Amino acid sequence: MKLGFNQATCMMNSTLEQDIRLAEACGYDVIELRLDMLADYLKQHDISELAAFFATSHLKPYGYNSLENINFCDARRWQEKRAQLAFACNVASAIGGDCLVVVPTVQAGLLPSQAEVISDSVKRLRELADYAGEHGMRLAFEPIGSADCCVRSLPLAMEIVDAVDRDNVGLVVDAFNLFLFDQWQDPTILRQVPTEKIFVYHIDDADDLPAGKLDHCHRLFPGNGVIPLAEISRQLISQCYTGPCSLELFNPGYWRMAAQDVFAIGASKTRPFLGVDA
Repeated sequence: MKLGFNQATCMMNSTLEQDIRLAEACGYDVIELRLDMLADYLKQHDISELAAFFATSHLKPYGYNSLENINFCDARRWQEKRAQLAFACNVASAIGGDCLVVVPTVQAGLLPSQAEVISDSVKRLRELADYAGEHGMRLAFEPIGSADCCVRSLPLAMEIVDAVDRDNVGLVVDAFNLFLFDQWQDPTILRQVPTEKIFVYHIDDADDLPAGKLDHCHRLFPGNGVIPLAEISRQLISQCYTGPCSLELFNPGYWRMAAQDVFAIGASKTRPFLGVDA
């Protein structure tokens, strides 16, 4: 697997400009760029500067994060989602990277039926996929384990992706999100997902807390928590997954650290899970 870095990991203590240089220095292979951090960068820089950096760097842009809350949108909000997609596609055409993470709606009190969720998700993803496909972009649909998300499990997300039936629509396997859902009771559930449909693997560990108290702020460096990451990685490797193993943490404690330390520790903590001996 490729060593990847998701910008959420240092979103409060770094910038895009610093992130790409630290990722290059620490030997990361790919980076997932946040759309909001890209927009901030482009207020003071030209996209050609990013293109020039990646043209000579070992580090490459893999994808973009993220198009969020795509379900049950009114017309105004849906236009905003379409504009974000267009922005990601335009940036990708200039600097590379072909994968946009797409997130189902997380909203307290939202209790549609599963049939409604599937129907709406398929409709929205097909519309996004048709536009993305015209621009060479793939969409990675990410189930979110939080109790108030409308798509929480890997099987439900895969059912939706199957129904969408587009070559450029696949899944994110996020270790923490799927731990939130059912504590990874059976890592072999990954066998239900064709390898070619796993577009991104987000690696993250978790504090040993009751399910009702665990939240995204409790994400930890790989190997520092209770998620069976070695078993998950072995399963992915057995399925011949060779894409990014991308570090994605939302831990406020890490945001208070020096960014260069987070990058260095993250690389050393993630590398043991990349290979066959994980």
